[in-house]
Amino acid sequence: MDADLYEIVVVGGGPAGATAALYSARAGLRTLVLDKGIESGAAGRAQRIENFPGVPGPVSGAELVRRIRAQAQSFGAEFREEKVLRADVLSDPKEIWTAFGIYRAKAVIVATGAMGRNQFLPGEERLIGRGVSYCAACDAPFFRDQIVAVAGNTTEAVEEALSLAQFASRVLFLSPTPKTLASEALWEELSRHPRVEVRLGTRLLEILGDKQVEAVRISSGNKEEVIPVDGVFPLLQGTAPIVDFLGGQVPLGEGGCLVVDEAMRTPVPGVFAAGDVRCKQFRQAVIAAAEGAQAALSAELYVRGRSRPRSDWG
Repeated sequence: MDADLYEIVVVGGGPAGATAALYSARAGLRTLVLDKGIESGAAGRAQRIENFPGVPGPVSGAELVRRIRAQAQSFGAEFREEKVLRADVLSDPKEIWTAFGIYRAKAVIVATGAMGRNQFLPGEERLIGRGVSYCAACDAPFFRDQIVAVAGNTTEAVEEALSLAQFASRVLFLSPTPKTLASEALWEELSRHPRVEVRLGTRLLEILGDKQVEAVRISSGNKEEVIPVDGVFPLLQGTAPIVDFLGGQVPLGEGGCLVVDEAMRTPVPGVFAAGDVRCKQFRQAVIAAAEGAQAALSAELYVRGRSRPRSDWG
């Protein structure tokens, strides 16, 4: 097989994605998981899980995901902490872009969850590519010796701010909450960085500028102010399915979720979906894991051109 070609690429590494990788790797398929980090998803942020079968609780969501990942890795699955920027799922093979390269796959399983944002901030959409960015690894050099703002409270937001601080003259870190979700060591590195100004409990309200980002309007308590900046990285989270990287190539249901059949197949051949990214009523880690297994079973049939699943997968 082509050394640069994976049989399965899973986008998202929570219970759905990690379980999909476990099943596909155990079937002998070359499997790669691309994920922003364990704590970037809903399960990874859960403090206590007590109802996952076979795992006596309480256990943190991050620990549960680590266990599933370790099991998948024991069968040969690869995990890379990379944010997927875009994908071409209509090509053959399919291509997935990250800041670190392009990955090719025979089939893709989308398990990105539903912590995306439901709507843009005022001024955000209009200024994308004109100072608004979502990837420091991609765009940080363009902000050399300039002032940038990062809005968010996740590990990803802290890491992006640290990457930007290598180039920018000043990084304004805006956390909407009094505390971030990053580890103590990572948070300390950020708060002590000479080029970073941290503002906790501060909301980004609007991105200002005509043809280019010029400033941000923020609020802290009852106080609002406008601060001049050259760039903005809105790394906020919401409750919308994360499907932006698909670029409209896969049909969406109401609310922007992925529509699948009973075998977790989307209408696009070779593209499968599992977990909270798909249209569903119940959102539980055990349900996401089951859907990940089902997506992997279906993907294995697709990749190997079979109509019936193997009998020894259990």
